[in-house]
Amino acid sequence: MTDSFAPAARLRDVTLRDGLQLTGKLLPTDRKVEIVRRLLGLGVPALEIGSLARPDKVPPMANTLDVVRSLTPDELAACWLWVATPKHVELALEAGARNLQYCFSATDAHNQANIGRTTDASLEAMPAAIGFAREAGAAVELCIATSFTCPFDGPVAPERVIAIANDPRTEGAQGIVICDTLGQAVPAQVSALISRVRDETPEREIVYHGHDTWGLGVANTLAAIQAGVTMVDGALGGLGGCPFAPGASGNTSSEDILFATRPDWFTPETLGQLVRMSESLLADLDEPNRSRTAQGARSRARAFEWVIGEPEKGETAHDGERSASSGPLA
Repeated sequence: MTDSFAPAARLRDVTLRDGLQLTGKLLPTDRKVEIVRRLLGLGVPALEIGSLARPDKVPPMANTLDVVRSLTPDELAACWLWVATPKHVELALEAGARNLQYCFSATDAHNQANIGRTTDASLEAMPAAIGFAREAGAAVELCIATSFTCPFDGPVAPERVIAIANDPRTEGAQGIVICDTLGQAVPAQVSALISRVRDETPEREIVYHGHDTWGLGVANTLAAIQAGVTMVDGALGGLGGCPFAPGASGNTSSEDILFATRPDWFTPETLGQLVRMSESLLADLDEPNRSRTAQGARSRARAFEWVIGEPEKGETAHDGERSASSGPLA
């Protein structure tokens, strides 16, 4: 195996939130819990497991709090929830959540479409959200969607993102997530904005959330890591996208990010298990597999240690990948 990509960053797999929200299908709670435990068991260091978005607007998130209640404190220590209001924070904390992403958009147009309020209104409510989390000993990230482009207003000035990151109402956030919501950024833009966030805003962990709409998901992720992020988001099979952002496509594939960065825990055997797990989930959801690494792993180039080959005779993508309690999709 080749050396790990340097500098290093942790993967946060967002399959169960950003990955599922465009599918329109609700996975049963026990299936989601199974996915959480299998990913953590394989070594994935962090997961985004759902959101408090309104179930009538984003049906696949309807059982998020049930998932939280089904996990142990140790498991929840590695899991994140998407929240957008202080009330969301209260509900998440009551269920046992320990890590929260307080999210809103850099532009009013997308924030109105996504959350139903202006960006400033979301900022105005953030101190209360941080206060609730602090009282419970939970962590909060400031998550800025449409940091590069907005589906309604077009390009977003970097100064807009920097101003939000420096707004005193965000004080207390332990991390900041810079999101290429539409997947329209290029590596030079990602590197430049991350560098400015690193140099011109309060010191805190920087996270990059990218999409692969224009085929630059992995390149942008690597540019973000080189510029200073220490956590990056991805989803199994490149699943996902924002239902309130016309033109958005799937997340950058977790398999592709891992193959490019090669963390110590990631081995050819681990890749094989992730590929089979991803194939099972995507088949259930009737979604395509957008991971180029998964495609490569299924090739016939047996001399390459990362290849797992085509399914053997009698094997299906589902074999061994679903528990007996999984049941049909709701």
